[in-house]
Amino acid sequence: MGDPAGARRSAEEPPACARARFGEVAPGAPHYESFYLKACAPAGGLGLWLRYTVLKPPGAAPVGALWCTLFDTAAPGPVAVKQALGGDRLARPAGGYIQIGESRLGPDRAEGSAAAAGHTADWRIALDGGEPALAHLPRAWLYRAPLPRTKLCSPQPAAHAAGTVTVDGRRVELDGWPAMVGHNWGVQHAERWVWLHGTFGDGAWLDVAVARIRLGRWLSPWLASGALSLDDVRHPLGGPGRWHGTRVAETPEGCRFELPGRGLRLRGVVHAARKDLVGWVYADPAGGSHDTLNCSIATMELNVWRDDRPRALSCAGGAAYELGTREYDHGIPLQPFADG
Repeated sequence: MGDPAGARRSAEEPPACARARFGEVAPGAPHYESFYLKACAPAGGLGLWLRYTVLKPPGAAPVGALWCTLFDTAAPGPVAVKQALGGDRLARPAGGYIQIGESRLGPDRAEGSAAAAGHTADWRIALDGGEPALAHLPRAWLYRAPLPRTKLCSPQPAAHAAGTVTVDGRRVELDGWPAMVGHNWGVQHAERWVWLHGTFGDGAWLDVAVARIRLGRWLSPWLASGALSLDDVRHPLGGPGRWHGTRVAETPEGCRFELPGRGLRLRGVVHAARKDLVGWVYADPAGGSHDTLNCSIATMELNVWRDDRPRALSCAGGAAYELGTREYDHGIPLQPFADG
């Protein structure tokens, strides 16, 4: 059985998993943290991806950064900008998730600006209709435990966005765009990861992360966490004991996947044009880096079986596909912004 969606949250009370952790980190400890917003036009093909991030190497002060990417299938490729700011510009505002300089993200609003390398971005977005938070980890104590080294949740796995974003002089209106807000933090990125998010007809949505974790010389199989919401019922996917049923075949342009759940089987494919992928460098707080490839206007198709009854879902040009990798021969151009 799944979990009922439950009552809507108020903007004055962010969920517990949305609490920013960067202010609680010991001076000698490493830390990274990211709040991110993804929104796409209802018809697909036009999308926005915002990130408010914190990176803290061991013994160093934290650095905040603002990231903005505008995707458009009609354009030659994504347009992106990232601006870093000092740790003295970081705050956890009352009733909000995070503030970096004058840029703020909370349950009801995302606003801010960034400028670097000749690129500029400005956004003023209202958020509403958000569903209750999705805790990706299956037990609350895992969010306090040393492992996994990356913690993940979605304060708003399904919401709507209205407002404007202007990137390099192009102004785009968001009028009730399907959106989501996610949050991750930890001391170390997974060795390899895939993040998938899609919204479908009748209010259905998928929000799931799949990762391979390195412990010394051992590399885990693919481990999934997240949920599929169908008919206002959440069906947890992956989790302990289900790794053997998790299948991922990934490339820079997309992946095929099989994810098990209780009383539910899911098989899907997500794909994006190479020109619609944005490439970033993600620094690991204790050293090293990953290349991260993201498309927030990918196409996703799902087949779901419950009690052996099939159901097909499709999201054309409005899904998120992200691949984090230590392989650097993927051929996707990286943005000219350092991380770390």
